[in-house]
Amino acid sequence: MTDRKIDTTTMVVDPFNTDHQRRWSWSSLGKALLNAAENHAKARGFGMMDLNGKRYTWVLSRLAIEMPEMPQVYDEIAVSTWIESIYRLFTNRNFAVKGTDGRTFGYARSIWAMIDYESRQPAQLEQMEGEVFQHFLAPQEPCPIDPQGRVKPLHDEDFVKAHHAKYSDIDMNGHVNSIKYIEHIMDLFPMDCYADASNLHRLEIAYMAESRFGDLLSFFRRKVSDTTYEVEVRKDFIPGGDRGTPVVRALLNF
Repeated sequence: MTDRKIDTTTMVVDPFNTDHQRRWSWSSLGKALLNAAENHAKARGFGMMDLNGKRYTWVLSRLAIEMPEMPQVYDEIAVSTWIESIYRLFTNRNFAVKGTDGRTFGYARSIWAMIDYESRQPAQLEQMEGEVFQHFLAPQEPCPIDPQGRVKPLHDEDFVKAHHAKYSDIDMNGHVNSIKYIEHIMDLFPMDCYADASNLHRLEIAYMAESRFGDLLSFFRRKVSDTTYEVEVRKDFIPGGDRGTPVVRALLNF
């Protein structure tokens, strides 16, 4: 077990993890952030498999990513992560994405909960692992982006499309993978939204409920301004009937 508070993982943006503009794709970025979080936790004894043996697991509650510049194919990058704070049911984890040459691409903020694997109820973090977490807090490390905001519920008439959760959507916890939601949300927009002049700058996403294989997911999109959109994902929505259960809400700034 390491005593370091911050971990940094270096990697190269390979061609199979880029978009049509040869930039690192947002889904690949998201996976890199979550892998960095898991590696950081695993090295300190509270990774996913460590918790599974105690009947617990981590779930991502909120994520905000701000990328003024996106790495290009073959760029060498360094993803750093650290725990900013812990309070009762949640822990705040931050990230920095930089080039190995020192330039900064962006930052991310995330909020996590530890839940009972069987009951799906949140654990009291300070009671379970409080001393362990406190040892690794790095509140002084800068993460100069705004915290996650709140997205209001969207209207039924904002409906765009429906999708049944399939095999490729499901993760090791048995629910739809958090990054798969990002992929589905980004598919709600035309290609020109991801051109150089209007590339996605900031993504905020709140995970509100779990969905599983076969669930009917309905996607809603609302334009707030020329550069800002709100998105909501619900399960079991019936047009003209049941409004369904909110699963995810997101805010995108282009």
